[in-house]
Amino acid sequence: MQRRQFLTLSTALGGGMLLNPMNMPLSGSEKTSGSSSFFSLEQRKGRWWLITPEGSPFFSIGLNHIDPASLRYPENIHIWQEKYGGSTLNWLKNSVRPNMDKWGFNTLGWEQEVTVRQWQHSRSFTYDEYQALGLPYCNMLPFTEAHQWEQHTVHYDFFDSEWIDWCDYVARSQCAELSGDPKLIGYFFSDCPTWIHTRPHNTWRGPIFDPEQLKTAAGRKELSRLAHQYYKTTHDAIRRYDKHHLILGDRYEANAPIAMEVIEAALPYVDVLSFQDFRDPIKNMAEWHQKTGKPVLLADSANIKWMTEPGEFTRNNGQWYAKTLLELYKNPGCIGFHLCGAYQRNKARRYGLLDELENPDQENVDLISAANHQVLEWVAAL
Repeated sequence: MQRRQFLTLSTALGGGMLLNPMNMPLSGSEKTSGSSSFFSLEQRKGRWWLITPEGSPFFSIGLNHIDPASLRYPENIHIWQEKYGGSTLNWLKNSVRPNMDKWGFNTLGWEQEVTVRQWQHSRSFTYDEYQALGLPYCNMLPFTEAHQWEQHTVHYDFFDSEWIDWCDYVARSQCAELSGDPKLIGYFFSDCPTWIHTRPHNTWRGPIFDPEQLKTAAGRKELSRLAHQYYKTTHDAIRRYDKHHLILGDRYEANAPIAMEVIEAALPYVDVLSFQDFRDPIKNMAEWHQKTGKPVLLADSANIKWMTEPGEFTRNNGQWYAKTLLELYKNPGCIGFHLCGAYQRNKARRYGLLDELENPDQENVDLISAANHQVLEWVAAL
């Protein structure tokens, strides 16, 4: 890490030397999941780690929301055409990868980006695009469209044979192609599924399960049955085509109601509990790990102004990010933190580390980079 970045981070966090809170011997490990040819999970001296295919501990520092369409507005498409030859592969190799390396991100957390607010996100990357980036990555599988931000799709019947067939199609169309890739960390499912909550824009469809039914033993039993069907079906579909990669599961909204019946149904079928949390991720990640014993991943989080108007842009809070990352690293159950970026701002999300002309938000990028490189140095020294 450059000295300037270190001093910037130290000043932002109140000064003083940054000591590695996880400087512990890595003997006495217990391997719990995965294969030596792929990312796996191990518990070493009471601390959970992702383990690389080479056997090294890995703390996932991810960047989310990376969409080349942000460079295709009328006012900046000349950059796309002249600098990158109109090629997503060139852009990933010559823009995204160098910047992620420079900023200290070691994972593509989730590439899909907001397109129009409350509409569907952009498409997933292809296998070739993942390879062009060349970093560890997570892939989201569209088993459901129950995302809390999505307003157009009805809920699926998880016992219907056509949904079960759909899960098999998703797995054979994506997992079969990715199954041999050592850079793939694992698979997400739905982004903040509305199991027992709604948002104002999708109240019309209701939650997946009526929370009023949880007031009775029969209702709680029915939710357990429904969630078991969902997690077993998705797990089995993946494992038919990919025996090794981690199952990261749904990315629960940590600040919405979460039924323990859903979590308990998921536990046998996922390797990690993944969460979105824009309020108190340090507290919530600790509590969920303590409650379940599972490793946890903060899969989407940031400190930004949400309610922006058209034409108004906001910035990531680099000081908040640095403090949050360093505290999460101290959590013995936390295996990573993925920043709700985005890589480059667009007119829907309205925030990003780069603007439309590829100018970085330098003040916050410096704070984010310094924290990232500090954690990378700690992990490398283990």
